[in-house]
Amino acid sequence: MKIGLKILACFILLISCSEEQLDEAGTGSIKGRVVDVRTYTGIENARVSSSPTTSTVYTDKDGYFKIDKVPGGKYAFQAQKDGFIARFVPATIEKDIEIEVIFELEVSTATNKPPEIPVLTAPVDNAVGQALSLNLTWTAKDPEGDPLTYTVTVKNGTTDEVKTYADLKTTTLAIKDLSYSTKYYWQVSVNDGINKPINSATSSFRTLAFPNPRYMYVKKIKNNNVIFTADDAGNELQLSSAEVNSYRPRKNLSINRIAYISSDGSLNQIFSMNPDGTDVRKITNFVPIAGFNMDNVSYSWSTNGSQLIYPNFDKLYRINADGSGLLQLFKTPNGKFISECEWSRDGSQIILKVNDVSGYSVEIYAIDMSGNVLYTVLSGVTGGASGIDISIDNKSVVYTRDVSGFENADYRRLDSRIFIYTVATNTSAELASNKENGFNDLDVKFSPNEAKVIFVNTSNDGLSAKNIQTVSLSSDSSGTSTRTTLFQNASMPDWK
Repeated sequence: MKIGLKILACFILLISCSEEQLDEAGTGSIKGRVVDVRTYTGIENARVSSSPTTSTVYTDKDGYFKIDKVPGGKYAFQAQKDGFIARFVPATIEKDIEIEVIFELEVSTATNKPPEIPVLTAPVDNAVGQALSLNLTWTAKDPEGDPLTYTVTVKNGTTDEVKTYADLKTTTLAIKDLSYSTKYYWQVSVNDGINKPINSATSSFRTLAFPNPRYMYVKKIKNNNVIFTADDAGNELQLSSAEVNSYRPRKNLSINRIAYISSDGSLNQIFSMNPDGTDVRKITNFVPIAGFNMDNVSYSWSTNGSQLIYPNFDKLYRINADGSGLLQLFKTPNGKFISECEWSRDGSQIILKVNDVSGYSVEIYAIDMSGNVLYTVLSGVTGGASGIDISIDNKSVVYTRDVSGFENADYRRLDSRIFIYTVATNTSAELASNKENGFNDLDVKFSPNEAKVIFVNTSNDGLSAKNIQTVSLSSDSSGTSTRTTLFQNASMPDWK
């Protein structure tokens, strides 16, 4: 009995001591906010509790909470909400002190559903005639109402250039500086920050047609020739991909199509396309276009666009524009290669430039449609020559020739100049074009009104950039004509 009384007395004493210590610790308070870690917006009605247990409260509409009269001591406070992963924050409560904490809750992915597939709304798929600045719009939904972000990918169908617009918060994107006559492909990816991004279907649209494209030429991109078209103001449009070597464009106004040479495996073939680069068709097949150096090989349209003529080494062929009707027209009598051919506007004659396997021993002459030689423009000279064209009245032929007579294995020219041959007098005269020493004029053609010629000018070092220039056929009071540079870093011009 005495032992029991002693134990009871000790227990009462222990309790009284604990109460005195608790009272001495006093109470404090804690306040804070529960937020979504993705957006840092408040989470409403989140449950906030502690261990050891004190009071349990719920956040307001902005995610804020406060717990008063919390006994002093060390705690682990917890915030939790359905759809989120619970978060613990340690805190020490001290007498008469208010502390502040932030709970950053991550969304639980266990039951969260991904967004629905975005639907592209404008422009509609395969829309044409679209402006160069426009709005891309789409719709997207999320089953849980999770905040969504978008990534839009836009691809230029000609150049294969891809632009990515990330972290978009709205379902519209304004894009600008698009190219004329170009097909674009676009796709939207939606992300709720929880699940894997969901991609839309791919849609496409085509921009407005390029206005008044008078010029065509090629530029070097990725070591390939790439076809461009341009207007009088210098605005240009890329028509062929930089992934394929495409060159020597020639436009036919009668059928409004562009022919060009392009690599096809180990061969070179002639293709045609619309002025905007669409509807590519292969013309040649079994007999490809070929010569001693493809940079110096050309072909020609008939005026009405129904046929083309082109060389294959020492033979000249005619073919229909749809690839049918292949016919050998001519074979050089001395085995020389045909490098260039130009069909007269009236279809009565063809100007040929032929050379040996090294590009030299050049002859330029005209034949009729039966293969009879009508007249000789150039023969018996040394050095290279290139670029031939015949006037609309068949009275003049323009060409370029290296007057230095230099010949080497690299087909380098040192002083190539422009000449005009007059059929009636059987004479050639150099065009007084004010060419700078150390430069070459190459690939010459008459302008559409034949008041000028268009050609390529470049340093004779064989390394410098090529520029497309024009010069008048009539000289000024000083006896020379002024040159105008139209396009830089460009070659193989065509002017319609």
